[in-house]
Amino acid sequence: MASAITLAADAPTLSSANTGFMLICSALVMLMTPGLAFFYGGMVRVKSTLNMLMMSFISLGIVTILWVLYGFSLAFGTDSGSVIGWNSDWVGLSNIGLTELWDGYTIPVFVFLIFQMMFAILTPALISGALADRVKFTAWALFIALWVTVVYFPVAHWVWGAGGWAYELGVIDFAGGTAVHINAGAAALGVILVIGKRVGFKKDPMRPHSLPLVMLGAGLLWFGWFGFNAGSWLGNDDGVGALMFVNTQVATGAAVLGWLIYEKIRHGAFTTLGAASGAVSGLVAITPAGGAVSPLGAIAVGAIAGVLCAAAVGLKYKFGYDDSLDVVGVHLVGGVIGSLLIGFFATGKGQSDVEGLFYGGGLDQFWKQCAGVFGVLAYSLVVSAIIAFLLHKTIGMRVSEDEEVAGIDQAEHAETAYDFSGAGGGAARTTAVPAPVADASKKVDA
Repeated sequence: MASAITLAADAPTLSSANTGFMLICSALVMLMTPGLAFFYGGMVRVKSTLNMLMMSFISLGIVTILWVLYGFSLAFGTDSGSVIGWNSDWVGLSNIGLTELWDGYTIPVFVFLIFQMMFAILTPALISGALADRVKFTAWALFIALWVTVVYFPVAHWVWGAGGWAYELGVIDFAGGTAVHINAGAAALGVILVIGKRVGFKKDPMRPHSLPLVMLGAGLLWFGWFGFNAGSWLGNDDGVGALMFVNTQVATGAAVLGWLIYEKIRHGAFTTLGAASGAVSGLVAITPAGGAVSPLGAIAVGAIAGVLCAAAVGLKYKFGYDDSLDVVGVHLVGGVIGSLLIGFFATGKGQSDVEGLFYGGGLDQFWKQCAGVFGVLAYSLVVSAIIAFLLHKTIGMRVSEDEEVAGIDQAEHAETAYDFSGAGGGAARTTAVPAPVADASKKVDA
């Protein structure tokens, strides 16, 4: 993410081109949340479809309001102790001029804050995939409000806010490998360790009910991710945003291939779910790295992420944690991979002159990346688990076992995703059914 500091050059003036570009990118990032809802909604069983959609959609309401009230100020206000920001003029988005520019850039503050709002909305929605089938909707809504306040807003300041400790250390995170994906993946792990497994985990089949819905969601995510990534340079006057756009496509394609090749060797088939999951793993991994690596480096980042994330999703069965839709395996692992590989593949010719190990820069940047990765991971894991524990012990995080078995859609939303009452309404059969034959070798399949 581009910095918030004022550049030493001449004071910038408002650019209608960059402003328009960033508004489009903001809309693309907003589209990612409904895309995620479809992606997750297709991956669950029929009885949980609506709940999965709603767990993403509710973030659009809650986080929007909190961002206006105080979130933007906490994340991007004047630094305090390298851990949090604050600017009273931004509370309620008051005292911001219509043409007031974001420091050092050619876009208005309003454009920057709406772009960042969409990141804040998406991040807690990512967590929801790990909790499918079993979480009370009211508890989830309260979790979002608490989590963005004490986890996301501070972490966004660490990584992108002027004065944040990770920013000052020199940790590279172009568009959210640490602040979004590691943050959400670690939070998901923390929560599921508190609330436990679904009824029937590792015993009952829990296959996706609609792979076309999964592919639609993956396609919307891929499309929206161009705004998520390329927009994070806050303009494209120097071509870095274009590099990020190219690397986003390249890494994602490589990750699809990597995941499918691993899947074919390991399980004997190229699956649709694997292709969709591979695409997301590549998008996650290139998010922190795409402004620092070349297109060839992006191929390496994507392919490595595709293979390692495909291997990582099976760890839940080995270690016994119920990550319903592989948030840990894809977002946490993919975010770690993409962030750490910057230390090896950074060329020094993209967003900065920082060079990785393979370009003569040694391991200095790698160790900085490690600090950012594991600092965010540990904080999010622990604090998210504490929030979940407090909610679990007070209002309760989980629905009852009977409600979970019967279907959380009906229990929490009094609706079902599909109404079959008018289907198969007794139309007469018009195709003759072959009569049975005595000789089994001549049996006709009806």
